[in-house]
Amino acid sequence: MADPMRIRAQAAGDKATVRVLMAHEMETGQRKDAAGKTIPAWFIQQVSAQLNGKMVMTAQWGPSVAKNPFLQFNIKGAKAGDKVGITWVDNRGDKRSDEAVVT
Repeated sequence: MADPMRIRAQAAGDKATVRVLMAHEMETGQRKDAAGKTIPAWFIQQVSAQLNGKMVMTAQWGPSVAKNPFLQFNIKGAKAGDKVGITWVDNRGDKRSDEAVVT
């Protein structure tokens, strides 16, 4: 399983800004190793966000996203004390879910 995501969610007015740093190698499937063999593709395909258990965002990604991707988005109606959950699934079926409290 991958390292935990670093999630920061800060309330400002009637919205919260969420910043997420994900630990993932994100291989495109086009690079070659030292022996000249192609390194298999391995990348995050889907990212979703929940606010207090309710889905608020979903994204479909491909192999062109950089290693250890950073994601930032805003959630309307979020306030201090709410829970933000982030989940990703990669093309190998690996998953990671983490939560943070809006401050």
